[in-house]
Amino acid sequence: METDVKKNPGLLKLDLYCKGMKIDESCKTGEEGRGIFRTRAGLGSGLELILPDELWTNVPVLEPFVEKSPYILKREDGKYIIYRNTEGADEKIAEIKLPPQPKFYEKLTSNGTPMRKIGVLQGTYLGIYPTGVCEYWLQEPKQQCRFCSVGLNLGVQEEVEKRVQDVVETVIEARREMGITYVHFNTGFYEGDSFMDQLEPYIIAVKKETGLLIGVQTPPHHNLSWYHRLKEIGVNQVSFCFELWDKKSFEDCCPGKNKHFGLDRYLDAVEYCAKLFPTTNGEIIAGLEPPESSIAAIDWMTGIGAIPTVCIFRPLVGTEWQDVPSPKTEDMIPIFARMYDACIEKGLPMGIAPNIEVSIVMNPEQGRYLSETPNAYAFKRLKIKLMGILFRAWFKRYVARFDRKNKDRVIGIKEEKAA
Repeated sequence: METDVKKNPGLLKLDLYCKGMKIDESCKTGEEGRGIFRTRAGLGSGLELILPDELWTNVPVLEPFVEKSPYILKREDGKYIIYRNTEGADEKIAEIKLPPQPKFYEKLTSNGTPMRKIGVLQGTYLGIYPTGVCEYWLQEPKQQCRFCSVGLNLGVQEEVEKRVQDVVETVIEARREMGITYVHFNTGFYEGDSFMDQLEPYIIAVKKETGLLIGVQTPPHHNLSWYHRLKEIGVNQVSFCFELWDKKSFEDCCPGKNKHFGLDRYLDAVEYCAKLFPTTNGEIIAGLEPPESSIAAIDWMTGIGAIPTVCIFRPLVGTEWQDVPSPKTEDMIPIFARMYDACIEKGLPMGIAPNIEVSIVMNPEQGRYLSETPNAYAFKRLKIKLMGILFRAWFKRYVARFDRKNKDRVIGIKEEKAA
């Protein structure tokens, strides 16, 4: 593995997750980049940027631990450059790009709702949290996960609940402007497992009108046969955030999830869906338990045909664990190296879908930057590459007719400033 962050953009991405980055006063990130959205649908509280090798990332910039970061972003002659302070001197690390603010954010749906309150780009895909706030935040005492910021922004940066038509219009505009290929629906916990019923009309409408790839992230439904229904209505991918492999750590971190489901039910859902969907993800957070526990979770997931999604713990402001230290980069490297190696060993279809760059996590295929044996299993790597070529060709043909239909579609959208 290349250990110089100037030569290894994957290592730089990981290091920025763990250490964050200061922003120099010379920068115009508010004018030339995307706004900082701490939304219900994700952990992204930072600055979206694109590293060398087109690696999208969401870098912590607001959290207190960032003050100790050696990294600083500067603007020089219209270019953005990351520097690292080493022994009192700033060393140039990498020139980066700021993705511009999407124009559709400033548009209103036909119902008069700003589209930025309907869906938010996380990297190159659209994340939508269409239902009310997770009920763990509404219970007394509260039972939300201790790292979670979901309930802190309701009605500020997102609408409380979203009309189906508003979501469809926003997806069409995001496709038209940004060429998105994937829409990710996320919900929290609701009594009676009603999250599936609440999501269904959104999924059906978006699939019917756009044909785009659709992912769903919810708690595990107690009736696993429900996932056959999701597949019938066009869902391509499901994911389950069980967060931690160690049961005691899970119980401490996720009181609501532990009370209503338990870790075993999450694992049962991952295993069940891995046999049903082309892609099933189990999601964990690295940095809240020993690295060997995260690696054990990765080996279990890949062993049943699920693809791991590994987030770096970020102590978000306002959460119960805002003062817990961010993890050390050197402790995280073996986890992400194993994520890549295990997926290759099992021949899992990682990175085959078109134009899906995730900013808030290291994509499984990006673990190759941290692997000691990135060129092993040549035949399996070739097979995955061919799967990607075939799938992207099929998808391009499939969505072409939807793009033609929506090209000149008038849906009553107007600019917010002109409203």
